[in-house]
Order: sequence, then structure tokens, then C-alpha cells
Amino acid sequence: MHVWEQVLAAFIAIGGLAFFQAPRWAWSLALVAATVSVLWNQPEGGVGFSILTQVCVFAVVIFLITLVNVTKIRRLLLTGPLFKLFRKILPPIRATELEAINAGDIWWEADLFRGRPPWKKLFSFPKPQLSVEEQLFLDNQVEVFCSLLNDWEITQQTLDLPSIAWKYLKEQGFFGLIIPKEFGGKDFSALANSTIVQKISTRSVTAAVTTMVPNSLGPAELLLAYGTEEQKHYYLPKLASGEEIPCFALTGPEAGSDASAIPDIGVVCKGKYRGKEMLGMRLTWDKRYITLAPVATVLGLAVKLYDPEGLIGDKQEIGITLCLLPTNTEGVEIGKRHFPLNQPFLNGPTRGKDVFVPLDFIIGGVPMAGKGWRMLVECLSAGRGISLPALSTACAKHCYRVCGAYAKIRKQFHTSIGRFEGVEAALAQIGGITYLLEATRLLTLTAIDQKIRPAVVTAIAKYHMTEFSRKAVNHAMDIHGGRGIMLGPNNYLGRSYESSPISITVEGANILTRNLIIFGQGILRCHPFLQQEMQALSHPDQNEGIAAFDKTILQHVRFFLSNVTRLFFHSLTAGQFCSSYALQPLQAEIKQLSRMSLALSCISDFTLLLLGGRLKRRERLSARLGDVLSYLFLASAVLKYFNDFGDKKVDLPYVRWTLQTCLFQIQKAFLGFFHNLRNPLVRFGLKCLVFPYGRPYHGPKDKLDRQLARHMMLPSQFRDRLTSNYYLGKKEKDAVAVLEYAFKAMVNLEPLLAEVEHFGKTTVEDRGNLSKSLGMEAIIPLALKEGVISKSEANEILEFEHARRRAIAVDEFSTEQLQGKKV
Repeated sequence: MHVWEQVLAAFIAIGGLAFFQAPRWAWSLALVAATVSVLWNQPEGGVGFSILTQVCVFAVVIFLITLVNVTKIRRLLLTGPLFKLFRKILPPIRATELEAINAGDIWWEADLFRGRPPWKKLFSFPKPQLSVEEQLFLDNQVEVFCSLLNDWEITQQTLDLPSIAWKYLKEQGFFGLIIPKEFGGKDFSALANSTIVQKISTRSVTAAVTTMVPNSLGPAELLLAYGTEEQKHYYLPKLASGEEIPCFALTGPEAGSDASAIPDIGVVCKGKYRGKEMLGMRLTWDKRYITLAPVATVLGLAVKLYDPEGLIGDKQEIGITLCLLPTNTEGVEIGKRHFPLNQPFLNGPTRGKDVFVPLDFIIGGVPMAGKGWRMLVECLSAGRGISLPALSTACAKHCYRVCGAYAKIRKQFHTSIGRFEGVEAALAQIGGITYLLEATRLLTLTAIDQKIRPAVVTAIAKYHMTEFSRKAVNHAMDIHGGRGIMLGPNNYLGRSYESSPISITVEGANILTRNLIIFGQGILRCHPFLQQEMQALSHPDQNEGIAAFDKTILQHVRFFLSNVTRLFFHSLTAGQFCSSYALQPLQAEIKQLSRMSLALSCISDFTLLLLGGRLKRRERLSARLGDVLSYLFLASAVLKYFNDFGDKKVDLPYVRWTLQTCLFQIQKAFLGFFHNLRNPLVRFGLKCLVFPYGRPYHGPKDKLDRQLARHMMLPSQFRDRLTSNYYLGKKEKDAVAVLEYAFKAMVNLEPLLAEVEHFGKTTVEDRGNLSKSLGMEAIIPLALKEGVISKSEANEILEFEHARRRAIAVDEFSTEQLQGKKV
């Protein structure tokens, strides 16, 4: 056998063993066979190995086999020294970081991270559906509530919801959506909670936030998860009925994203509460940005609790503790209102100094003292996937409906502006984003309604959905031009544009979420071995730690070698042999997603190998790998939505647009990651491993953009389905209702309008004494006189033209009106 044949055979054998994660004994046999083949099968005429050389080689082989297969020797010479090295160089994980990492559950994102996404599993998840009771509530109570709102009056004049709306919220149980029926609540699903907030948000962001907060991270959710039975039975019925209005105070001037650094304290001591001597806490705090604080009757509060006298245990520094106290407690101060970007939902600071309260005010009682951080992050791991994604999807749906309609009725150069390629591109972005957000919202809620708290998934949803929403409203503003920037009752975009940064900021600022949480938490929770290795490295007993590390690291090495080999093969074959699913006609896209999933798994391990503990400080590198995981999840959501709800003919352009966008963004993230590695050889090698033939993904073509844009400018069942649970308005003064009427009228009258416009053009050319163009009001009498249209048709066109002019009109005010004076 020639040397090159031996090398090729060895390469194939090693690749096969790695590809299929062969056990150690198979590797050992292969090593023996390869050694025998090399030593005893020399080519004719070649120089053979001496006996001494053969003995030495066999000795080395036997040593390697013994090192790998004999546990005590392996731990002594290999994994034991590695354990000590890693323990020394890896940075310690703080308790709060560990609690955040361990919060919540892993779900579909773990399958994506591990490089073998089982697509059949994705499509087997339950199809999200509202119950009959939930749908009736949306169709009736939510519809009525929206009709009580006038967003211009709320945001410009009263700076609050009207009293009738507050009363309706309380009477109809809007504040008890998540509270079980045994406590007087609705006990609605996460899907219903999200959809209710979404529909209200299409009418008024202020009203949506007011509804959202009591049903989000706050007293009700914390009580349900951790409260004592006494606390639940006392507070939950009152919260459900609106008798008590809750807020939750976490953020302060010195603690924002790093909530674990709160300076607010509680000291266990004896004191008087309402005239009675008792054991309690003396609380001091300074909080800000607290939604509903100005009207709250119940204040949830996070403080660091201390017990210097050992009154409740042997620990002096107990840790973050969550309390619940009435706002009328002596010493509780509710400050003046904040005014977040012209959104007058009630928000403000709260303070207190040496406020004494009983220990019973700790949520969950004394046993839960010091466990507040875990309580918060566990609740946030689910709640983060409900409220802000609902607001973001509502914003995108709003942009989809109004921009498609406006681009149709608004004409320049005698052509609907949606026909111009620049506007087409913006429309396509809005259309694709809306499809992507609705799909992501529903898949995320599917997990939450299965009682899963997918911390990484909800972080992905929060970050990307709020960012995509901001992009959608920016494109909508571009399409509307001056119509979008002139505030007034007729402006249906301005407040959405103003409010978009609010969602970016809250529940974990987006910079923090992208750069630290998604990949940082994702790799530790989703990697099949890393968390076990970290636990082994931090084990207080070194011998037991080495034993656990030894077992896990060997599995990790097999997993890593298999991924490298598989990625090499699938990259060379352009993903043609990757796993897919019989979802016609998207197998090609699914194969590429499988390939990128494998690439993420492989590159993540390379990153750990190259950077180790430094990865924690290389935030921009980890953020790019987080983007890869995120877009894999977003693409999965689109596939799931298409499988559950899609019409293969109508939905396909949107599905292809979103999948192509996701693959392009994955490629962009990988290339940005490779480009910023410091070692040029590593940079080149990893780039070739993932993209050996250059850049395979290019994003949607202009032709596909045009399909989406043209489709958005037509009424359809798809349009109604994608923007379902959207409040259109029914009053003549509702700007969106006027726009919708003009849009549908134009589509219905389009052939007739074209005929009248052609007549008008001919009339202008035939009559030199007329101006170069005639308005529709001038053309219609001439067309009626000439018999081009009937009287009823003339009336229809005039009615449409009146609505069209109202739909494109902007508001104007006197100086006195702008100053808030009655005129």
C-alpha cells in the first residue's frame, strides 16, 4: 500500500470514528490496526522499520491506550492535571450569576445549540389556540375597552386613561388575567395574556402598559409562585378585582442592569407596627422608573436584607429579599410622576427611610428571605416572553396594516407610492418583520403555556422582537413622510415611534441582553456538558470533582470531534446531506438551518478552547454567537407558524423572505466573529470550516421584496390573519378606520378610477384652455355629463375621494391649543 493510500485510509477511519462518536475501545482497536498497518506493510523496495523502532512505537501505542482506558491512570496523568489547570484559570462565578444562569428551563434552543435539531419535535409542539372563553373576552370586553380610548386625548390632554376606562379595567377583571379562578381571577393562558395586551396596544400603548404590568413580573406572579397561603388568600382576590393596584420596585439610581447591586437595605430588628411590638425589618430604599407607582396601593420591593443580631438565623448578610407592603404604611413615599417619551402610563419613583414592617411582609415568609434574586430571575425567565413581545408584535401589525393601505392610496406622479422600488423595499421589511414577530411570539408562548420557563428563548424574544419592532416603525415613518411626523388625532404612527425605545430599555436593557445574556446563559444551559464541567470544577471535594470532571470531559471530547467531522463533511457538500423535514417546499432551507446549527455547536466549542474564561470579557464575540442562536430560533418559529397556520401558496413568499433574512444574518454574525479573532491562522481555518466556498447566503432579492409589497397593498384573508386581534376603530374620527375604509374603497373602485383618470387626462389634452391637470372633484362632473360614469358611481368616487383626503390629512393647531388652553 502506498503512503498516500495509508494516509487516506487513516483519514477516513479517523473521520468515521469521530463522525459516529465511537467509544474508546473502538479508537483503541483502530490505533492498533493503524500501527500494525504502518509498521508491517511497507511498500516494496522501501526501507523497513527496525525491531527497536517497532517496539518503541508499540510501547507508545500501549501507553496511549492505557492512558485513555484505565481510569486511575487517566485521572492521575491527564484529566487530573487538566482539572487543576482549569480550576486555576477560569474566573469564579458569583452566586447571583449562578442563580441567573440556573434560572428557568431549556427547551428547543438547546436542540439548536447542540447541532442536531430534531425538526419533527418542533412541529409536534402544540398548536397555539385560545380557549372559547379567552376568545370571547377578546371579542367583547377587550373590544369595548378599546372603544373607550382616545390615544390623542390620553397622551396630549389628560395624560392618563379616562376614569371610565379605569373603572372598566377593574370591573371586567383585566388586572387578574393570570390569577386563578379560585382567587377571583381569569386564569388565562400566556397566549391570551399576550394577545389581550397586543390588541389593546394597537389602540393605545399607555392602556396596554397599564393592563400589562399587574399581569407581568410583579406581586401577583411572585405571590402565585412563592407566596404563603395566607398572603395568597389575602392579596390575590383584591388584586384580581382591582381593589388593590400593584407595582414592583427593583430599579434604582445606582442599580439598573446590575440589579444584584441594589443599595436598598432591610435590617431585621424589633420595633412597633401599628402600635404592636414585634420582630420585623427596618427598610430604606430609593427606587425609580416604577410603573403604576403613582396609583399603587401595594408595593413590591427588593432590598438586601441583613440580620446583624442573628434574630432569624446565623447569617448576618441574608441577601436580596422581596417584600410586599401597603403604600399607606407610615414612611412610604410615592414620588411625582416620570414622563417616559410622551407615554403617560403612570410611572414614578418611590422612597422610604427606616420604614418598619413585620417579617410577614416578606413574600413567602421568612423561609424565602435571601432568595429574592432567584425568585426574580425565575419569574422573569417566563414573563419576559409575554409582555414586551406582545407590544412589539402589536407595533409591527399596526405598521403592516397602515403602511400597506397608505402606500396604496397615497399617490405621487399619478402612481401609488407603494409601486416605487424604494417604498417597496421598506414595505417588504415591514411585511417580513411582522410575519417573523407573530411567529416568534406564538412559539415562545407555546413553551410558557407548557409550564416551561425558557430563559434563553425569552431573552431572544425580548431583544430581537423589540429591535425588529423599532425597525418596522422606522420604515413606517419613512413611508409616511410628513404625514408621520405631524402629531395630532389623525397621526396613528407618532406615539408608536416615540414609545419604541421604552421596550428596548426595560426588562433587561437590550445591550445587556444581547452581549451578556443570550450566548452567556445559552452556552452554559444548552451545552450538553459545560454546566456539568463547571459544577465539577467548583466541587468542594477535589477528588470527587476530578471524578465528575473526568467522566464529563471524555464525553465532551467525543461530542466535539464528532461535530468537527460532521461540519467538515456538511460544509464540503453544501449541507445537502443535513437533516431536514418533509415540509414542502422548504427542505433546502431547513437543511441550511441544520448546517448552521451544527456550525454554532462546533464554533462554540472552539471558542471555549481558544478563549476559556476570557470569553466572559469578549462581549462582542459572544454577542455574535448569540445572534446565530437567535436567528436559528427565529427561523424555527417561522417554520412552526407556517406548518400550523400557513397557506402554502400565500405564505410562501413571506416564509422565504424571513428564512433568507435569518440565514443571511447568521452568516453575517459568523463572519463578524471570525474577522475579530486575533490569530489569523485560526481565523482563516474556522472561516474555511464553516464557509469553504465563500458566502452562500445573500438575503432576499428585489423580486421577493416586490411580491411582499404588492401583497400588502391588497385586502386579503392573509392580511386579516397576520394582523389578527388588531383594533381598527369604528368611529368616524378614528384615523385608522378612515384609512382602512379609503384603502378598501380604492381597491374596489380601482378599474373605475382608472377609467375616470384616463378620461380626465384626455379631457385636459383636448381642451387647451384647461390647466395641465384636473382634480378628481373637477373630473367627476365632466365624466358624469359625458356618460362615462353613472350618478351612483360618481357618488361612490366622491365618497372615496373625501375619505382619501381625510386619510392623508394632517392636523393643525393654534398656539393656544398647543399650549393646552381651551379655545
